[in-house]
Amino acid sequence: MAHPIHFVGAGPGDPELITVKGRRLLREAGLIVFAGSLVPERLLEDRAADAQIYNSASLTLAETHALLVRGYREGKRVVRLHTGDPSLYGAIREQMALLDSEGIPYKVVPGVSAVFAAAAALRQELTVPEMSQTVILTRMAGRTPVPERERLRSLASHGATLVIYLSVQQIESVIAEAASGYSPETPVAVAYRVGWPDELLVEGTLADIVAKVNEAGIKRQAIVMIGRVFGRGGPRDARQSKLYDESFSHGFREAKPRS
Repeated sequence: MAHPIHFVGAGPGDPELITVKGRRLLREAGLIVFAGSLVPERLLEDRAADAQIYNSASLTLAETHALLVRGYREGKRVVRLHTGDPSLYGAIREQMALLDSEGIPYKVVPGVSAVFAAAAALRQELTVPEMSQTVILTRMAGRTPVPERERLRSLASHGATLVIYLSVQQIESVIAEAASGYSPETPVAVAYRVGWPDELLVEGTLADIVAKVNEAGIKRQAIVMIGRVFGRGGPRDARQSKLYDESFSHGFREAKPRS
C-alpha cells in the first residue's frame, strides 16, 4: 500500500514543540529525510528501529526528491522533516511540484515557527490593542532576492510588529532600513536558536541593538523582532483587549451594567 509523503514541521528546536501528529508520523516512518542543519537529531530518538534516516543538509533538490520517491515506491511511510513551519521559508513548493509531476500524493503538517516560540520565551503578545494589530513576517534580500515592493524600508513604514527572518547576519542593514519607520527608542528583541539548549534572547532598542547583537556574537539562526509591543511595563500593560472587558458584549456574554 502506498502512503502519501508527509512534510512535517519540526518546530523551532525544542523536541516537545513538535505537534502530536508530527511526532506520531515520525514514529511510524520507514524513511525520514530531515533538514539536519536546523532540525535537532533529538527529534529522531524515538523513531522506528528500522527507519532509514537521511540528512538533507548537503543534498540537492534532485537528490532529496529521489529519496522521497524511492521510499514512496517501496511502500514506506515517508516523512520530510523541516524546521519550524514548512510553509514559511521552507522551500517546499519546488519539492511538491516535483511530486506533482510524478503523481505522488503528499500532505503537510504545520509546525511552530520561531516567531511564536520567541514570543513565548519573551512572554510577549505580538498584537496589543491600540499599539499593533498587524504582524509582518519578512526577510532582507541576500542570495535570495526580495521583491522591490517588499523592501524592509517600505514595510517599516507601517509601524506594525515586524519580524525579520534569515537576516541577522545583516543586522546593521536591518536596523538602518527599519529606522525609516520606527523611532530610535523602539524596542527590539533578537532570538537566537530559540527552543535549543543554547537559546539566547537579546533585548534592546533600535538605537543599541546592533552593538548588543555584535557583542553576543550572533551571526545566524536568529530572528529580529521590532515593535512597540516589545516594550516592558507601563504603557504596554495599560492597553487591554475588549474580549474580557466586563463592559463589552459578545456572542457568549452580556455586558455588565455600569454601577
